[in-house]
Amino acid sequence: MRMPRLLHTDWPAHLWIVRHGQSAGNVARDAAELAGDRLIELEHRDADTPLSRLGEQQAVALAQWFSEQPASARPTVFFSSPFVRAYQTCLATAKALGHGASDIAIDERLREKEFGILDRYTVPGIKATFPELAEQRALVGKFYFRPPGGESWCDVILRLRSVLEVLRRDHVGEHVLIVAHQVIVNCFRYLLECLDEHQILDIDREADVPNCGITHYQLTGTGEGARFELESANLIVPHIAQLAEVTKAPDTPAGPK
Repeated sequence: MRMPRLLHTDWPAHLWIVRHGQSAGNVARDAAELAGDRLIELEHRDADTPLSRLGEQQAVALAQWFSEQPASARPTVFFSSPFVRAYQTCLATAKALGHGASDIAIDERLREKEFGILDRYTVPGIKATFPELAEQRALVGKFYFRPPGGESWCDVILRLRSVLEVLRRDHVGEHVLIVAHQVIVNCFRYLLECLDEHQILDIDREADVPNCGITHYQLTGTGEGARFELESANLIVPHIAQLAEVTKAPDTPAGPK
């Protein structure tokens, strides 16, 4: 059940939160799990993993869709995770709308969830190599479990709270696009929709956030009738749906997200 809608007026007019396009890491993860490998083989550190060829096409398709929207429904403010795959996705839309790289704010608070010691391990790899951690995660639950050197969902939510403070201070009434990662999208939903642990994990279990899926919030009404509320979640625009089967692989370099 959705919690009461936010009544404040000090919000952006539009806020789009988008997961990046398919990455080379998503492809490598799928290959490792299909082969039953313990580790995911990547050429780069996770932060430097680029979009796959399909991911590049998804980013272009997303940009085209935004460029076809009326001016009142286009982003004018751009935020991106510092990870290459998110920045590439954001840059495609920014350029399509007449903006450049200098117009994108790179914010480390939007980075992927930190996996610490579990980085690059598949689920079977974690169970085989770190059985005690796998057991602890099963007991504590993914919302609170923090792997050594990594973060829990709660840790991610804590850093995102300050991002919302910036939006409400510096971008009131503006059209803001944020491009980041699957866990980031869901943690923003937890905050913006006033959800609890069980509600957001139910959403997470329903389906992975699709690559280049759009979650859109909009400020409607004025005065006491103003509402900042969810307009759509995980929207797949037709331009992306026409490319190929929509990709929804978990956005993690390690096993459990």
